[in-house]
Amino acid sequence: MVLAPIRETFRAIATTVVPEAERLDAAGWAELERLVEKMLEPRPAAIKRQLRILIRAIEILPLLRRGSRFTRLAAPDRARFLSGLENASVLLLRRGFWGLRTLVLLGYYARPEAGRAIGYRADPRGWEAREASGAPV
Repeated sequence: MVLAPIRETFRAIATTVVPEAERLDAAGWAELERLVEKMLEPRPAAIKRQLRILIRAIEILPLLRRGSRFTRLAAPDRARFLSGLENASVLLLRRGFWGLRTLVLLGYYARPEAGRAIGYRADPRGWEAREASGAPV
């Protein structure tokens, strides 16, 4: 498991990227993390290790400027810190953050509950299924 040792920081990052994740219950978090782990499963061990290092760095880097770990920052300070990573002059940091952000978005929005909450009504049968049900296309 990639996320187990960094779960608290990962969840703090997730709720900063997707504020609605704050309302997830234990089952919702388990599903989000399961989806992320499933996406990471085929990746090389080196990539998984780099992701853990990045998340640990996100946890401790705010100590330098804010005097507090990421998980102890207020939501606006967390958002400012992540925005700095998103726009960092160091390409590796930008890429790392965008990859992490993508994993968070995948984990949150790939859950069936999130799809229903945002009105996502895709059907494996395509547009014909929507037309047959009388739903607007």
